[in-house]
Amino acid sequence: MKRVFDVIVSFCVLIVFFPIGLILALFISIESRGGVFYFQQRIGFKGNPFSLFKFRTMTKNADKSGKLTVGMKDARITRTGYFIRKYKLDEFPQFINVLIGQMSIVGPRPEVKEYVDLYNDEQRKILNVKPGITDYASIEYFNENELLGNSTDPQKTYIEEVMPAKLALNKKYVDNASLSTDIKIMWLTFLKIVRLR
Repeated sequence: MKRVFDVIVSFCVLIVFFPIGLILALFISIESRGGVFYFQQRIGFKGNPFSLFKFRTMTKNADKSGKLTVGMKDARITRTGYFIRKYKLDEFPQFINVLIGQMSIVGPRPEVKEYVDLYNDEQRKILNVKPGITDYASIEYFNENELLGNSTDPQKTYIEEVMPAKLALNKKYVDNASLSTDIKIMWLTFLKIVRLR
């Protein structure tokens, strides 16, 4: 049932979002070289790696200087990228990942390998469900970039404070996963974005 729900909703979202996506793609292409999409390898279901789709919001090869984004003042973010990130529009291409079957709409956000390697056995249990576009942690840490931007050591803050808290919220979802929970999280995410605007 969850898979059917994911496919139907993702297809509808992509159809509705397509004209906006074309406009964003145009602005991304005009402002900087490097392609419209940014592909990053993340760890998904059962620990299997996959390529996560996002609109590119940074300069080309920006991830070579670090995978964490430290606030909206990060010099690597383009002007178009700033707008896209502010309203979370960079996440919409991930509905393609959902259609492919690599992700679900709701589920623990997929991490990069270097952080997954730090998980303990209990934390690794979140890999027993498909990763998602949104979850409780995404809502709670909606302004994560700003939080890290205010830290003197973003990497340490993420590993020691943010990541464990997000994983605890992920486990809460895994332990209580249901279609009604998914709909609730989707609604809370929508309200969060609307209130931001």
